[in-house]
Amino acid sequence: MIATLNGILAQRDGETIVVQTDGGVGYEVTVPAGVAERLPAPGTRLSLYTELVVKEDGWSLFGFDRSAERRVFQRLLGASGFGPKLALSLLSALGPERVVRSIRERDLTALSSVGGIGKKKAERLVLELRDRFDDVVLGPAAPRSAGSDGAVQALVGLGYGPGAAEDAVRAALAAGAPEETSPLIRRALQQLAARQGANRR
Repeated sequence: MIATLNGILAQRDGETIVVQTDGGVGYEVTVPAGVAERLPAPGTRLSLYTELVVKEDGWSLFGFDRSAERRVFQRLLGASGFGPKLALSLLSALGPERVVRSIRERDLTALSSVGGIGKKKAERLVLELRDRFDDVVLGPAAPRSAGSDGAVQALVGLGYGPGAAEDAVRAALAAGAPEETSPLIRRALQQLAARQGANRR
């Protein structure tokens, strides 16, 4: 089993990256949208927690920048009818914090909003995994208010992943942004632009 991967980010194409190890081997790794948004610039060293999935048609390596997110992925793979593609789609669409929260709180609307997960599959997911995340410790969610929820939803609508959107809203609030949706969106976009600029250096 390949549990971790350390090396240089050699290539990236959306959510598929290549990590070049010190031994000269390049590993193709698929990451959730939130992890892809937090990746450093190509040519930079990085370290990922990984999960190797072996199927009849080949081997696939999935990467995460937090061990807790990998554990959520592993739990999802243990649910009936959930393969790596669907588990990754769920993490990319909702982010690990919201996935766990939605399962614990039986939020079928959020779960079934992801392509490939209907109401019946969402119900089965809750039934099988509701009590399986006690050992998973994730970072705090963004502060909840009408303004912050609206800002996160707006950023997701602009194409940002839910994890990046929540991080930006949290950072904007910590920097003193008002909790009204419109100014909070502007300040969060400034946070996102600053991070993207730093990644290009």
